[in-house]
Amino acid sequence: MPNEYICALDIGTTKICVLIAEVDENNELKIIGVGTAPSEGLRRGVVINLEKTIHAIKKARLEAERMANVEVRAVYAGIAGDHIRSLNGRGVVAVSGDHNTISVDDKRRVIEAAKAVALPFDREIIHIIPQEFIVDDQRGIDDPVGMSGMRLEAEVHIVTCAVTAAQNIWRSIEGAGMTVMDLVLEPLASSYSVLTEDEKSLGVVVLDLGGGTTDIALFCEKAIRHTAIVSLGGRNVTNDLAHGLRTPVENAEKIKVAHGAAILTDSDKDAFVEVPGIGGRAAQRVPKSMLVDIIQPRMEEILTLAARELNKSDYIKMMTTGAVLTGGGSMIPGTVELAEEIFQMPIKLGIPQGIQSVSEEVNKPIHATGVGLLLYGHQNDTLIDGPFESEAHVFEKIVERMKRWFGGGSH
Repeated sequence: MPNEYICALDIGTTKICVLIAEVDENNELKIIGVGTAPSEGLRRGVVINLEKTIHAIKKARLEAERMANVEVRAVYAGIAGDHIRSLNGRGVVAVSGDHNTISVDDKRRVIEAAKAVALPFDREIIHIIPQEFIVDDQRGIDDPVGMSGMRLEAEVHIVTCAVTAAQNIWRSIEGAGMTVMDLVLEPLASSYSVLTEDEKSLGVVVLDLGGGTTDIALFCEKAIRHTAIVSLGGRNVTNDLAHGLRTPVENAEKIKVAHGAAILTDSDKDAFVEVPGIGGRAAQRVPKSMLVDIIQPRMEEILTLAARELNKSDYIKMMTTGAVLTGGGSMIPGTVELAEEIFQMPIKLGIPQGIQSVSEEVNKPIHATGVGLLLYGHQNDTLIDGPFESEAHVFEKIVERMKRWFGGGSH
């Protein structure tokens, strides 16, 4: 029996989730452990209470470990929040290899040149994703190594975050007794589980409606072209319901999940929902149309802001496939139809694919990021062999990054 495992940690505003996957002899993944805990120490994807976040991560980890019957030492963790920024960069180098053959070193040098952008001292690069390479003005090359040329150019997508936000996620994970394999932008992670290669080629956008933020990633010609964050999410819908129905937030969340809708259907017009009172007051029956009257304007606002962010990209005209809606917020009935009205393009619900699981629960949009983190970890070929041994080459990149974050020394 193989004992190679990959672990994902989705640190969300409303929930923290740990997924453990086993890699079988066919190099396929199967989720064998799932653990979730309410997230109390975060706001809009950013840690605001370290102790509460550590406690929630430990709780989710323990639940996943019990189910999987393995111990987790290292994780791929998602990062999101309205501190995320992205830009496109470009680098040019002269080919240095023999007979003008492009080497791996040339490829590394051109990516280094492309990321040489002036960043404020409080920001750090978390991803440099090559979009395409250009050899002597020939565009559209995925991998130039081995080709002949005099001049090599690279166009890259650079994602940056606030240093302190990344440090606090890192400290939370270490505080829960685990090592970070990599920090991955959440909409990028989600794309691994909800998009096909055809969609990425033709042009598609992922809209990940989380609890605190709505994360956007636009793909075209197989590469990520634009990322953005809207600082509103499902938690705002819940708060609106709590306020409008005069009920505690916990009740509002349950009502949203059980009865919420973004569009009123004919069958719901005569339906009623029972709302528990506050502080011993009697419960009240309200028409379902009242829920929609509260939910719809907020969902419209979130989706309109997302559409506005997308329109900032030159690639919006190339969205041949349309958009894929995922995350917890996408599970509110009527959201896909509402998004189609606002975006004026085909929209589908993004269900995590490409992985087997012992739990049906994982096949829901709310787990798109967690499943995507597992697939990201698997494709990046760094496995945790239990008992865990940290191999230098696996951690080289992230340790270097962390040294910079923590001011030059190891932490």
